[in-house]
Amino acid sequence: MLGVLSGCASSPPQPSERQADNPARSAPAPQRETVGERAAAVALSQVGVPYRYGGSSTAGFDCSGLVHYSYRKAGKSVPRTTGQLWAAATTVDFSQLEQGDLLFFKVEGKMSHVGLYLGEQQFVHAPSSGRTVAVESLESPFYAAALLRAGRP
Repeated sequence: MLGVLSGCASSPPQPSERQADNPARSAPAPQRETVGERAAAVALSQVGVPYRYGGSSTAGFDCSGLVHYSYRKAGKSVPRTTGQLWAAATTVDFSQLEQGDLLFFKVEGKMSHVGLYLGEQQFVHAPSSGRTVAVESLESPFYAAALLRAGRP
């Protein structure tokens, strides 16, 4: 580590006058987001869009359609259905959740629902007919009891 930091102690070459006048060149590089963070942001931007069975567009989403759309917009192809997402995702321990991880839920006795983790025990999903894309808490009794598994695409 000292070897890496020692380069910071030397005097950097002086920029030419042209470079010094260009603030974009001297600005720090922006932090890179992960594809999961981008997908979570896309999904979050869809809050209020109506639920539509089989939907995977801004006209309406079902749960897996929201995941599929969000990851596609974030630059990653993922399967379309909840079952295919379950099969393709790498299991993640709940203590290791990251933004964009998939959360799978058991509803009416079977694994049939998926949402995207946002952080701080919150997730976004397209819940059911008659409702809209919404943010929920993993601490709510219903979702805490229904949560089966987390996965990373």
